[in-house]
Amino acid sequence: MKQTLTILGLESSCDDTAAAVVRQTVGKAAEILSSVVVGQVDLHASFGGVVPEIAARAHAEKIDLCAEQALQKAALTLGDIDAIAVTSGPGLIGGVLSGVMCAKGLSAGSGKPLIGVNHLAGHALTPRLTDGAAFPYLMLLVSGGHCQFLIAKGVDDFTRLGGTIDDAPGEAFDKTAKLLGLPQPGGPAVEAEARKGDTKRFPLPRPLLDRPGCDMSFSGLKTALLRARDKLVAEHGGLRQQDRADLCASFQMAVSDVLAEKTRRALALYQELNPAQPTLAVAGGVAANQQLRAVLETVCADNNTSFTAPPLALCTDNAAMIAWAGLEKFRAGHRDDLTLPARPRWPLDRTSPAMLGSGKKGAKA
Repeated sequence: MKQTLTILGLESSCDDTAAAVVRQTVGKAAEILSSVVVGQVDLHASFGGVVPEIAARAHAEKIDLCAEQALQKAALTLGDIDAIAVTSGPGLIGGVLSGVMCAKGLSAGSGKPLIGVNHLAGHALTPRLTDGAAFPYLMLLVSGGHCQFLIAKGVDDFTRLGGTIDDAPGEAFDKTAKLLGLPQPGGPAVEAEARKGDTKRFPLPRPLLDRPGCDMSFSGLKTALLRARDKLVAEHGGLRQQDRADLCASFQMAVSDVLAEKTRRALALYQELNPAQPTLAVAGGVAANQQLRAVLETVCADNNTSFTAPPLALCTDNAAMIAWAGLEKFRAGHRDDLTLPARPRWPLDRTSPAMLGSGKKGAKA
């Protein structure tokens, strides 16, 4: 195996089309040589959410251009690449297919090895890309579609301690924004509005805190916010600016309180492993929320645990994390061929029971 590996990564699981080049030499920190992300916010804005068919078409139009730009920015050609890594699930199947087919074409045309990467593993391994986190560490993956506590023990070895049994926090943020007439994506919009609000005005619920374990629920919180909004509209004939800010602040605080308590419980289970360097890492789009980061840092400080979170640009979907996960898998001897499937569902912990149900396509999470 070469001491220095250079990997091209492709990502197209939801509404960001991305390509990146990552290089790493054994014993040295990884370098992100380039990272290109093309968003689709404008394409979906009038629909109040991501439309899978529109997303898939946009990925098909942009993925090869993103790969070309990533190579150009890294001042490399495809011949300089050691392998091609691509998100092969989970995600919106049309988008995942776009990325997988592009990667297969590049692999077949160049003769370079192909590596399928679990999108969730990309997020979960990001702390090793950015901070060199040592296994095992506790991972809070918190995004628009997922929320899980995972003990990361190896490149392809994850144990789930708990997760959401319904809406993910990012989904709840998006729905809250929609209920309050705020733009999408909802996370940044709600966070900005919450800065002007009173976190204690509305006594919103903290679901599942009365039950043991690390599982979470956010759909009831969203419903409680809807009822509070409707009451205000009935009383005042509309939603006033301060009402909206207070609702956002109260909602964000409720999410933070739930995640803080569940993190304390997850840390207790994780520390039973007696890790040499206890670390909590957080990744995913919601990890960009500054209040959430502050709350989790406090929990870690209280439990003698290091806290790490990626730069904001690496919290949301990107291809650098896919290239890095592919690099780690490549070093471990993993290779795929042109039969690599595109998967709408692909849980990281394949031994634990499915949390959100399963069917012909497999477990959701």
